Amino acid sequence: MKKIMTTTIISTLIFSALISLYIPTVQASPAVMISQYQLSPEILMPGDTAVLTLQVKNAETVATQTSTSTSGGDTTTTVRTLGVAIENIWITAAQSGGKQIRATANYDDIGYLAAGAIIEVNFKLVVDKNMSEGIYFPVVNVDVSGGTDVIYPLLVKVSNASVDLLPTSVPSKISKGGTTELTVTAVNKRENMVKEVIITPHGDGVEFIPQSYFIGSLAAETSEDVVFSAKPIETGGSNISFSVSYKNGDNLHTNTLIAPLSVIEALDVAPIITNFPLSITKGGSSRISIEVYNAKTEKITGVLVTPICNATVIPSQYFIGSMDPDDVFSASFDIYADTVGYGTQIIGFKVSFKQGNDYYETPVVSKSFSIVSGPGQSYQSTGSSSSTSGSSSGMPQTSSLLTTCLTPLIIIIVVIIVVVLLYMWRKKRRKA
Repeated sequence: MKKIMTTTIISTLIFSALISLYIPTVQASPAVMISQYQLSPEILMPGDTAVLTLQVKNAETVATQTSTSTSGGDTTTTVRTLGVAIENIWITAAQSGGKQIRATANYDDIGYLAAGAIIEVNFKLVVDKNMSEGIYFPVVNVDVSGGTDVIYPLLVKVSNASVDLLPTSVPSKISKGGTTELTVTAVNKRENMVKEVIITPHGDGVEFIPQSYFIGSLAAETSEDVVFSAKPIETGGSNISFSVSYKNGDNLHTNTLIAPLSVIEALDVAPIITNFPLSITKGGSSRISIEVYNAKTEKITGVLVTPICNATVIPSQYFIGSMDPDDVFSASFDIYADTVGYGTQIIGFKVSFKQGNDYYETPVVSKSFSIVSGPGQSYQSTGSSSSTSGSSSGMPQTSSLLTTCLTPLIIIIVVIIVVVLLYMWRKKRRKA
């Protein structure tokens, strides 16, 4: 029994030795892969070009693989390098309806890629014009010498979405006097960021401040308001336009907004005469009241009201200062009729102001009044009754009225007294 067990053990050892001589160690091919890729811009438009950056990696974690064999009592150790040679990298175009997304070049004989090493290669991808929007899959091909070739589909999205302009506040009519603010909104409808966004206004007979506006980058699905001041040079109707230029990656795109605009002679800053004399007694005075309004959409400064009249007007100018949009300011002037003759006179008012760095004057708003010998009369927009004029305070001239009414009576009384005295004198003379 002991002899049989010994024979069995020896036979097992011999069989194991023979197995080790004729069965080699299994060795896997190096694992080459696309570890990462980046497309700039991320989403393309028809006609765009993009930069594709690929990272090709040898995924082996060790540089060598060692195997050992024994023959006739001798042991042989074999060390195998796990690097590979990359012979070619190219991209198969994605096609649709006769249009395609293609690479402009390929790479030959790139070289040796050691275990764990990464190489980075760049391709220029071109999207044909008029290509339909959608998702496409151009394929990366890596020809690996001594290893498994790589076939890797890329996801590329093509979209027609653009950057549009909206007329947030662009009136169809503006006043020739001063400037008017126009607001447009740039809206990025794309799913990716765009850069170097610039808006430029255009229009005949209108100057714009600023001449262009640089927004810079505009994130995906966001918007930004831009305000321009429009300064009309002449009246008339025409179209104005706002153009937006932007880059999707390095690809320049433009879009245009067209809006009708009429320049008219409108008084959006002007005086309104609310109380004025219809007539003034010669040598007397009366008060005229006005209101100045700012119907513009922006603040004006240095507002000054100047009366224009042959008669003496106090004050000679009225300084208001600054006025915000929709502000109304009241002012009063006294007219003295001591230096002008009888008849019709005209008084006018003009408003000068500053908007930005420019000065403007409104057309003259005027009213006529008469210089009379009798009592004057005033008109009030509030509907109050007329009153006589002649005092510097604008109050009714009671003394003038009494004098005017009693003068004929006094003359008659004086004449009667003189006649009576003359009669009595003659009567006394006859008696004598």
